[in-house]
Amino acid sequence: MIDFLHKIEFGLSPAALLLLLTYHLYLFRKIKNSPLETAIGAADQVRALWVDDVMKRQRDILAVQTLRNWTMAATFLASTAILITLAVFNFILTTDRQGDLATLFNQLGNQTDVWWITKLTLVGINFFFAFFNFTLAIRYYNQAGFALTVPMQEDHSVISIQSANSLLYRGARHYTMGMRAFYLAIPLALWLLGPIWFFIGSVVLLVVLKHIDKRPGC
Repeated sequence: MIDFLHKIEFGLSPAALLLLLTYHLYLFRKIKNSPLETAIGAADQVRALWVDDVMKRQRDILAVQTLRNWTMAATFLASTAILITLAVFNFILTTDRQGDLATLFNQLGNQTDVWWITKLTLVGINFFFAFFNFTLAIRYYNQAGFALTVPMQEDHSVISIQSANSLLYRGARHYTMGMRAFYLAIPLALWLLGPIWFFIGSVVLLVVLKHIDKRPGC
């Protein structure tokens, strides 16, 4: 019976992880080769046009207000991520066994406490990854705020439309990776209830991501 449960755990769990990894490798390749067919690539183009308009027309107030909104959103998500991370690791350090409810749902998976703690650790690492990326997004947004509001000079080699757009591009990429970590937290949390829930959660998440990652009209 134990061998059968191990086969389910170590069969469905790697399959779910492989699905998530394969999809994001596909998305990365799609963004690289056909960016305008993806929502992320289309957003990059719109943001580049926005930067060009803001800097050429010196729309400083619009730039500051927009960046403030982006920074506030990233700050809130970073704070949420680090609080969840601390809560998860605090739970790991203060408990030594799997909860009764988790055991009840996890009828077809590995029920050892060590494996359950390992899953919790992955959840904590995932949220720490989200926190790290959101803080980097804040960093780049703050730098972009200075670049966007400095008057353009033809002989200026440091500040340009390209450099400002590059800062926003990096900030947006880290923000996206932080959000991906939040999305990934759903199947990882379900994994605590068993490999079947993890697999189902991963499939449902991929269906949702496939919809939101596709550029409307494509």
